[in-house]
Amino acid sequence: MSNHNVTDAFTVVHPITLERGAGARVWDSDGREYIDFVGGIGVLNFGHCHPAIVSAIHEQTDKMTHYAYNAVHHKPYQDYMPRLCSITPITGDVAGMLTNSGAESCENALKIVRQKTGRAGVIAFDGAFHGRTLAAVNLNGKVAPYKSALGTLSAGVYHIPYPSTDTGVSCDDAILALERLISVEVDVSSIGAVIIEPVQGEGGFLALDKDFAKYLRAFCDKHGIILIFDEIQSGFGRCGVPFATSFTDIEPDLILFAKSMGGGLPLGAVVGRASLVNGLIKGSLGGTYSGNPVACAAALAVLDIMADDGTWQAAKDYENTLTDTIALWQKQQILPWLDGLTGIGAMRGIRLSHAKHGTHANVMNYILKVAREKGLLLMPSGKYRHIIRLLPPINIDKDTLNQGLAILKEVLASLPDDPNDIVA
Repeated sequence: MSNHNVTDAFTVVHPITLERGAGARVWDSDGREYIDFVGGIGVLNFGHCHPAIVSAIHEQTDKMTHYAYNAVHHKPYQDYMPRLCSITPITGDVAGMLTNSGAESCENALKIVRQKTGRAGVIAFDGAFHGRTLAAVNLNGKVAPYKSALGTLSAGVYHIPYPSTDTGVSCDDAILALERLISVEVDVSSIGAVIIEPVQGEGGFLALDKDFAKYLRAFCDKHGIILIFDEIQSGFGRCGVPFATSFTDIEPDLILFAKSMGGGLPLGAVVGRASLVNGLIKGSLGGTYSGNPVACAAALAVLDIMADDGTWQAAKDYENTLTDTIALWQKQQILPWLDGLTGIGAMRGIRLSHAKHGTHANVMNYILKVAREKGLLLMPSGKYRHIIRLLPPINIDKDTLNQGLAILKEVLASLPDDPNDIVA
């Protein structure tokens, strides 16, 4: 349902209006029920209205709804940061700050880099997504729609291919691209940071090549460059483990968080080596709403959920059911548009490509529409909008998961073999 008082600049994936949600299900304003594999675009890794999160929110609203931490300290912020730093996958002294969103986390990380290194150059990757603010959008690894009609963006951002078994770009390919960049395009001494997602989100749930991660760590150490991991979408359980960094076998210098860290409330963070995050210009970081008490209370409940071993067993069950089901579908050879899974752990995408026809724009549009009509909400991603981004709760119950997958199979089976016959 459209509203003429809301800008039409939004691209809305599903033209329905939701009124409530519980677990892995949502209901629209007409009372229709859907299985939700979108999760607010990766914000609800533990489901809609998780009782522990809702309880924490209610309790905090009776005490205090807001205070700006850079004006007066408040307890939820002070309780939260030590716990967040204790689980952040960086060894040694760790410190950070809270923000309202992933884009704000990105922006503040760039400010830290400039202050600490005196350099403005940044290396990013094809297919990346880091936000919609002007500095963050410049880091994104594609033009449309994020950079379209924005004119000239700030200089000093350089992109190279993202190495992954899911992209066909090898570690050696990316190393050669990086070596070419610093020999042809830019003086490496002007580069302050490299920013990369250990698993790309909007890019299609693409897992970073481990060997390249190790090379990148050594490269940054050699040249005095700060390595930033963007775990905004991959963190807080999306991969079936607390953070995707653990799959890379290296440690970054800074990590960006947001999305599921607040359990549905707006909250983000920049966390990293204390030597980087401390000693900055006083007043250069902060924000009126950053680290809001209610959001911090919700985030503390998220950490309690993550401390429960049952959460990770449920995530493993989800991963196993998903991978086994897709493997069975492929073995049956009855879904010609199914080209397998992308990603790692529980952070998976379904790649849509035909052996004869390749990818086609009509396919995703058809799947989103027909699945919704059958009661399943899905999210697109990928360079050619050809990867279904699976974002159900990692603790989804098996019956709901199987029901959602059954709908998805039915939709895939209904796709015409010839993409020109698809009515999107």
